[in-house]
Amino acid sequence: MDLNALTDFALVAANGGLGKASRASGRSKATLSRRIADLEEQLGVRLIERSARGLKLTEAGQVLMDRTEGPMHEVTDAMTSAREGLSVPRGRLRVASPVLFSQLAMGRISAEFCAAYPDVACEVVADDRLVDLVEEQFDAAIRINPSPDSSLVGRCFAKDRLVVVAAPSVPVPTPGKVSPVPSIVSTSFQPTNWTLDDGRLVLEPVPKLRLSSFLMIRDAAVAGAGAALMPQSIAWNQLTRGELVQWGMVSGVEVALWVLHTSRRLPAPKVRAFVDFMCEQYPQGSLVLNG
Repeated sequence: MDLNALTDFALVAANGGLGKASRASGRSKATLSRRIADLEEQLGVRLIERSARGLKLTEAGQVLMDRTEGPMHEVTDAMTSAREGLSVPRGRLRVASPVLFSQLAMGRISAEFCAAYPDVACEVVADDRLVDLVEEQFDAAIRINPSPDSSLVGRCFAKDRLVVVAAPSVPVPTPGKVSPVPSIVSTSFQPTNWTLDDGRLVLEPVPKLRLSSFLMIRDAAVAGAGAALMPQSIAWNQLTRGELVQWGMVSGVEVALWVLHTSRRLPAPKVRAFVDFMCEQYPQGSLVLNG
């Protein structure tokens, strides 16, 4: 398929007519019309209906426009970069990140990334939704234990573990039996036992406080309100200072953080640089060792 013909079709479709497309591009209407006719002949379908009132996309033309508009922009950007030798990351980088990770790490990381790549302007949106990278115009997203998605690719940059912690003043239950314990849980908590260290200790959490943030849960645990289940990295500093004691680790559960971008786009230098930068922040692959 002639890429120039496809480019001219997208130009005419975006401008709504040959005249406007000609003025926007500086190419003659005859050239644009011939390119579209060539493309229609190659595909064996009519893409544009021509009438005295102007041009209108056919159903096939609309499908082609919808499927190629984004990739064509990326190809154009890539060709421009190659022609101008732009291998240095530049432009706006828009990243979606979970709220808690954003609060704990992304302020520092984004500042250091922009310092390393001064031609990049970084925008980080803290949001626990699974944003649509294409529709919402994000370049990358950080996700926790993402489900397989054929439209996204990326790398796991760090892992964490779930642990149960409590203040030193809270008595540790005796191993070997299911032990009810006063607990601080999230507002979405569903009744379930906490099995630690391959069954060494099984706890039955009895909710005393329900809080919507792990940071609040951690602080309530430090205050002695009960035991709490949370990612180890969130409580690491308090564990190190002795403000919390780790009772055990949840067996068979791992928290993996990934930096993802869409596989349907040619990764721009800024995206490749950001993925590499995120992995460099956690060289040991652990949030705890760097938290």
